[in-house]
Amino acid sequence: MSEEYTIESKISPPPLSCPKCKGMLPMKLGDLTCLLCEAKVRVDHPLTRRKWEEEKVSCPECSKVLVAGVDHRPAQLKCGMCEAHFTIAEQVPRVEISCPGCERNLRMKRRPGRREIECPACETSFAVKF
Repeated sequence: MSEEYTIESKISPPPLSCPKCKGMLPMKLGDLTCLLCEAKVRVDHPLTRRKWEEEKVSCPECSKVLVAGVDHRPAQLKCGMCEAHFTIAEQVPRVEISCPGCERNLRMKRRPGRREIECPACETSFAVKF
């Protein structure tokens, strides 16, 4: 039995805000729940779904380039050449945040909600909300 691999998609849905609280919604499509106010929101983006279907990925086992052919993430795929199984996971965009203490740029994954951050350079603690 072959090892299960996970690769990150290069395509993500556009960032959207909750219509109720204006906070960032999860970077997914379909029926979503706002992590800040728990509002229920239905999100569909045909362009992203089409790009997901047409996305080209390399098999992590044999490096053959494959067309995903599915319009959702995460997606389970099987290479036709070497028969390796792998998952294409959702892309989580990264952003740069400036530390209020030392102004160093910190790189982090953009996820909805409030997060407490401690700068590794100056140890200043601060909150970030997306």
